[in-house]
Amino acid sequence: MKAMTYRGPFRVRVDQKPKPKIEHPNDAIVRVTRAAICGSDIHLYHGLVPDTRVGTTFGHEFTGIVEDVGENVDNLQAGDHVLVPFNIACGTCFFCSRDLYSDCHNSNPNATAVGGIYGYSHTTGGYDGGQAEYVRVPFANIGPTKIPDWMDEEDALLLTDACPTGYQAAEMGDIKEGDTVVVFGAGPVGIFAARSAWLMGAGRVIVTDHLDYRLDFVRQYGPAETFNFQEVGDVVLYLKRITEYRGADVCIDAVGADAHGDLLQTFTGLKIKLQAGAATALVWAINSVRKAGTISVVGVYGPTFNLVPIGNVVNKGLTVRANQCSVKRHLPRLFEHVREGRIDPKAIITHRYALDEIAEAYEVFTGKREECIKPVVLPAA
Repeated sequence: MKAMTYRGPFRVRVDQKPKPKIEHPNDAIVRVTRAAICGSDIHLYHGLVPDTRVGTTFGHEFTGIVEDVGENVDNLQAGDHVLVPFNIACGTCFFCSRDLYSDCHNSNPNATAVGGIYGYSHTTGGYDGGQAEYVRVPFANIGPTKIPDWMDEEDALLLTDACPTGYQAAEMGDIKEGDTVVVFGAGPVGIFAARSAWLMGAGRVIVTDHLDYRLDFVRQYGPAETFNFQEVGDVVLYLKRITEYRGADVCIDAVGADAHGDLLQTFTGLKIKLQAGAATALVWAINSVRKAGTISVVGVYGPTFNLVPIGNVVNKGLTVRANQCSVKRHLPRLFEHVREGRIDPKAIITHRYALDEIAEAYEVFTGKREECIKPVVLPAA
């Protein structure tokens, strides 16, 4: 089969790989019909996630047709059209039993760090992802979810990660009615976080980024107030000024390790990699939220240290909540939101590529070219 493969930082290509087979009675084999490139994949592409091995196939956002199932899989059959949450979860461990599917203790040998994730380095289990013609889906009784007849497949694709992650980012902010919410990053997750903040009662939503085309989009889709952080000088002072010098009630880091805006963070985190990426957005969030406010972190950082002002967290009495999204927990509510028209996930898709064009897709997306917000890959195209 054809599959995207990682060849080292800034290098991906399409190769022939063996078609996956059933390896365990709980497995399913899915023929991929849609995959997406996520902002988190860019962290891999840039070499910021440890133990990303040459030959790995990325892709944790995908939908497809079930082709085969193991003998223990009783809720799926060949021909079912499914969306596959990016979490690989057993459904029975201490964490899964509490709906914390992203923390599954049985899907990842490195379980003290994170649960299993498709196509996201060996720190998350070493599973191949969905930017390929076929993918093996472990614990198939738990993760894969049949796409409702009424749902567009590209809406379903965005429900495998980006939309639920933005939704959970807002949820973890514990937003109270009338709160001012600041979202750092106007990529897909930040866009969905801004939209979701309104659903949870926000009275004001502000989004910052350095790319005007993204800010234009989220200004309409959020809807949200926006500003380009490159144009305001001191970002923290600017946010204090526009929030009556108190600070926002909730700040959401939807950027993670590839953040721009601070020379020291960029040099130490992105250039010489002395820390796990640039924690610029997280530092801004800590310093610009009000005392006793809440920080929600869904931006991805590597499992090593970062330069973060923890003293400010303590002295300001902040609540910090962070996690990979537990997609399955949010799907019933998000299905309702999509059906009722409160969220339109597919509206953020701007580019579509054949699998053979995967290298170009990564170059366009990571280079912020052609006003690309969300690229989709069609393996059968």
